[in-house]
Amino acid sequence: MSGGTGRGRWTSPLRLRRGPGWAAQQPTWKSARPALIADALKRASARPSGNWFAVGAARDITADGPPAGRTVAGVEVVVWRDGGGALRAGPGVCPHLGAPLKDSRVVCGTLVCHWHGLALDGSPFAGWEPFPAYDDGVLAWVRLDAVGGEEPLDRPVIPLRPASEGAVDAVCTAVGRCEPEDVVANRLDPWHGAWFHPYSFMDLRVVDTPRGGGRGEEDGFAVEVSFRVAGRLVVPVRAVFTAPEPRTVVMHITDGEGVGSVVETHATPLTARADPHPRTAVVEAVVAASDRRGFALARAAAPALRPLIRRAAGRLWRDDLAYAERRWALRSTGRFPG
Repeated sequence: MSGGTGRGRWTSPLRLRRGPGWAAQQPTWKSARPALIADALKRASARPSGNWFAVGAARDITADGPPAGRTVAGVEVVVWRDGGGALRAGPGVCPHLGAPLKDSRVVCGTLVCHWHGLALDGSPFAGWEPFPAYDDGVLAWVRLDAVGGEEPLDRPVIPLRPASEGAVDAVCTAVGRCEPEDVVANRLDPWHGAWFHPYSFMDLRVVDTPRGGGRGEEDGFAVEVSFRVAGRLVVPVRAVFTAPEPRTVVMHITDGEGVGSVVETHATPLTARADPHPRTAVVEAVVAASDRRGFALARAAAPALRPLIRRAAGRLWRDDLAYAERRWALRSTGRFPG
């Protein structure tokens, strides 16, 4: 399959599919072998993350806006931008009397505590030590070495994306009662797509599975699937799911409409590792691109499109978090199969 281009005769990305009814689909349970998914998850867990955690959309943290507060693995974190627009991060507890710095103000790039006016410019002060922060143009990241316990990396493990000037991106965040591995396991099971999400997918076939031993970008599940647009109108693509690091799964469109587009799913723990009631944030970035001439209109309409993309992703994650939460509930009580 291949997508239309802006250079030749125009072709519509849409196809008309009748497809079998939900109950008439070919069952996928024999192919979705628990050991295959578990082995892929184990290999992902062994890859380095450099102690980086995705905290949200980079565009939501503005130079003229308030700081953003996050809890990552039980650690209060505050994130803001300095006077030059660079991302800054550090403990979210004021070193003076413990005020929540997420509720403070940013004045000329300096974080000013709203309890007593203590000012933090992002440098160490009175026992307050900043955390490394990174803005990749789509997502904001923070590095927590004490939490991750790995050899630190200078930057997060970021997958190959379309160039930002030619793409439309949107970030959706959802929270569930589970651990990051449950979110990653959900994404490493592409067989559930057309069964669990019939409103979004049809004609889903897993055409290749990992053989083990490959790097993150080589160790993937390849699928051919039709994304539902409306009724019987679909957009068929080929996509590959890979796990470049322990808390991330990336879907790359490799053939069909939007080649090069990605959907990145990042699982960020909110609670500490030993918490009996774990909570995990799914930070999902959609970065869409196309070589069609008309895609320039989509880029121009990006502010209006982003809420629609977030809503579609949110609907999927409402279901997929139920999957992840169920998996955690069974694991935590020793009832998970296999």
